[in-house]
Amino acid sequence: MPNIQILDQNTINQIAAGEVIERPASVVKELLENAIDAKATAITVEIKEGGISFIRITDNGCGIAKEEIPLAFLRHSTSKIRSVEDLMTATSLGFRGEALSSIAAVSQVELITKVSSSLNGCRYCIEGGMEKIFEEIGCPEGTTFLVRNLFYNTPARRKFLKSAQTEAGYISDIVEKIALSHPEISIRFIHNNQNKLHTSGNCNLKDIVYRIYGRDIATNLLSVQASMESISVYGFIGKPLISRGNRAYENYYINGRYIRSSMISKVIEDAYQSFLMQHKYPFTVLHIQIDSNLLDINVHPTKMDLRIKDAENLIPFLYHTLYNILSSKELIPEISLEEKKLEPAFERSKEYEKVKKREERLAEPFEKNRIAKEQQIKEQALYQINQKPFIEQAEQIELFNGQFLAKEAKEQHRIIGQVFETYWLVEYQNKLFIIDQHAAHEKVLYEKMMTRLQTQQLISQMLNPPVILTLSIREEEIFIRFQSYFEKIGFVIEHFGGKEYAIRAVPDSLLGITQKELFLELLDNLAEEVQTQTITSSILNEKIASMSCKAAVKGNYTLSKLEVEALIEELMKLENPYHCPHGRPTIVVMSKYEMEKKFKRVL
Repeated sequence: MPNIQILDQNTINQIAAGEVIERPASVVKELLENAIDAKATAITVEIKEGGISFIRITDNGCGIAKEEIPLAFLRHSTSKIRSVEDLMTATSLGFRGEALSSIAAVSQVELITKVSSSLNGCRYCIEGGMEKIFEEIGCPEGTTFLVRNLFYNTPARRKFLKSAQTEAGYISDIVEKIALSHPEISIRFIHNNQNKLHTSGNCNLKDIVYRIYGRDIATNLLSVQASMESISVYGFIGKPLISRGNRAYENYYINGRYIRSSMISKVIEDAYQSFLMQHKYPFTVLHIQIDSNLLDINVHPTKMDLRIKDAENLIPFLYHTLYNILSSKELIPEISLEEKKLEPAFERSKEYEKVKKREERLAEPFEKNRIAKEQQIKEQALYQINQKPFIEQAEQIELFNGQFLAKEAKEQHRIIGQVFETYWLVEYQNKLFIIDQHAAHEKVLYEKMMTRLQTQQLISQMLNPPVILTLSIREEEIFIRFQSYFEKIGFVIEHFGGKEYAIRAVPDSLLGITQKELFLELLDNLAEEVQTQTITSSILNEKIASMSCKAAVKGNYTLSKLEVEALIEELMKLENPYHCPHGRPTIVVMSKYEMEKKFKRVL
C-alpha cells in the first residue's frame, strides 16, 4: 500500500472545486446567489463562448470591504453563518463559503468592488487560487466578478465541457430560474453582446413568465395563493393544455431557493393526474414558504436539494391546493384556426442567430455598435407589440366566465348535431363547443366506478354461463395475492381445477365488456405495478376504474340527441368533467370571433 500523505492546498482546492463547479453554469449560479444575498436590486450577467472564456456578473449590492476581500477567497469563509446551529436557520442562498475559493481554483478571477462607506473601490485578481493584484481604484458601489478561461489549469475537466452553445443554454436556464425566484430583482442576461433576457424587477411574476416562456403560456395560467400554519404557497400553475413531455417546466422554490425534489414533483403530478394525458407534465412556478427551522439545506454542495421535516403536512397541503384550483376552473381548451405570429423568442432562434453572426462578421467595428443598438430597439419594439395582444387576450379570457356545464347554462345549449359519428357540436354564448362522445362517456363511467369503489356500493352481476380462464403461473400468483380484493369489489371467481378458474360474477359496471380479455389485462397491469411499487387500494381502484372505461361508447357510433343530452347531464355532476381518465380533453371550444377571422369577416 502506498504511503499516506497530506495533499497540498492547491490540490485540495481543485478537488473541492469539483464538488461545486461542474461547468460555467455553476459559476453563474454561485455568483448570482451571492449578488442576491448582497441585497442587489439589479444584476447583469454577461457571457461569451458559453461562459467558457468569459463570465461577468455585475450587481449594485452592498459590496465587499477591502480588508475582507482576501478572506472571501479562502475555503469555508462566509458572512452567512457563525456556528453549526446557524445551519438550521440560514435564509441566505449561499452559506458554505466554498463558491469563491472553488471558482478561483480553476479560473482567472478579477473582482471589482466598493462599499458605500468607502471613497474608493478595490480591484483584486486571483488565478488558480494565487493572488496576483490587489489595488484601489475608482468604481461604483456594488460588485463585479469577471471569470476568464474556466478550467484553464485543469484541461482534463475542460475537455468534458459541451459546445459553447450548449453551455450557454445551461446558463440561460439558471438565469431564468433565478429570475423567476426573485421577481423583485431586475436581472439582465447578455450572450455574445446580445440581450437574451431583461426583467424589470417590478415584482410582477406573470410578466417574467411572459418574457421567458411567451404569450401562449402566460395567457393560460391559474393563480395560486394558499397558506396554513408554517407553510404557504403562491405563484402560478398552467392549464393542462400547456403541458410538456418532460419536467423542464416544473419550477418550484422553497424560501426563494430553486431546488429539484422528487417528492414535490410527485405531489404536483399527482394533483394533475386526472387532468393530463399520460407522460405529460405541467407548467408551474410555485413559491413555497416554510419555517426555516423545518428545513435542512445542508444536504448537497450545490444546494439543489434539501430535506423537509414537516413533509407529512406539506404533501397534502400542496396537493389539495393545486387539485382544488384545477377542479374549480372550466378547463375547456380553446382552439384557433389562425396561424400563430412569431414572437421575439422565435426571432432569437438558431436561424436568426446565424444571420446575425454573418452580419457581425461582415461589419466594421463601428458598425457592430450600430447593429447592436438597432437590435436592442427592435427587441423592445417587438416586445411592446407582443405585450399588447397578450393583455387583450388575457382580458378576453377573463370576460368569458360562463360555465358551459353549469345547470343554469343548460337551457342556453343548442345541440347542432353529430359529425364523423364521434363529435357533438353544441352552440353556447357565441362559442362552438365540441364534445368527444367516447372521452366524455369514459369519464362518466370512470367517476361512477371510483365512487362505488370508495363507498363500497358495488353490485355483482351473475354470468351464465361463467367465463373459464386458464392462468399462467405468474397470472395465478397475482390473482391469489389479490383474490380478497376482487371479491370485495364484486367479482365471484372459483377454482375450476388445475390452472383453470371460473368467473361467475362481475361488478355490474363491467357487464357487457369481453370478460376474459378484461380480466387477463387487469392481471397483467397488476403484475407490472408489483414490480415497480407497493400496491395500495387506491392503485387497485384506479386499475378497476380504468377497465370500466372499456364499456364506454366508441367513436363511429351514432347517438341520439336524447342520449347526448343525458351524457351532458352526467358530465355536469362530475368534479372534473373536462378530461377523460387518460388526460385527453372531453370538450374543446372555438369562439365565433375565431371563426369570423377565418372567413375574413373581421381582421
